[in-house]
Amino acid sequence: MSGRLPEAPVHRPLSLQRWENVAFVHWRYPAATLRPLVPAGLEVQELDGSAWIGFVPFRLARLRAPGLPALPGWSTFAELNLRTYVSDGEHDGVLFLRVLCARRLVVAAFRLGLGLPYVHTPGRVETSGDATSYEATGTRAHVVVGAWQEPDALVTSLTGRWSAFTSHLGRLWRVPVEHPPWPLHRARLDRLTTDILADVGLPPPDDLPLVHWSPGVDARLGGPLPAAR
Repeated sequence: MSGRLPEAPVHRPLSLQRWENVAFVHWRYPAATLRPLVPAGLEVQELDGSAWIGFVPFRLARLRAPGLPALPGWSTFAELNLRTYVSDGEHDGVLFLRVLCARRLVVAAFRLGLGLPYVHTPGRVETSGDATSYEATGTRAHVVVGAWQEPDALVTSLTGRWSAFTSHLGRLWRVPVEHPPWPLHRARLDRLTTDILADVGLPPPDDLPLVHWSPGVDARLGGPLPAAR
């Protein structure tokens, strides 16, 4: 289930990577608005009385297979995912609605291998003082980072997700994830321009976002497993 610690260790990872300068920007949405975007077999999770959309830009670093070194100059790049939070009845997880990624080979691997909604687009992540800026085609975001914060139950559930779901080749799959607990800071979304919400068919959010930032974690991704349903 969701939480601060992983559900289970990933003993045989297919991919090792680090997620750096991660912004978590969350908006409330009615569950009925998200339901058409979620495959059969998954339930839209409601937390604190609503469903949620997460807008999560970050720098992916040191991407590599176990036992192999990261390729200098290639294995670090910008990525941004738009996601919602779901369950297959046994595992809580994320469902990616769109992923913007700056590496064509990564996009092809995840689209063809897992059916994930990856799109190639150039991007960059820059830090200056207490602020981090993210840029991709059609999207610019500027986040001002505040003090470290002990996450409450809602934030822990939104960020502590140990499965990613995908529908591929007529089946529902779950990719297990393991990483240390997120070190989270309060943050403020200073500027945002994006068309990613409209691109997946979502209306603009009604409320101000819930915003957090993390310096990052090292992650282990396992191979896909059949989902519970």
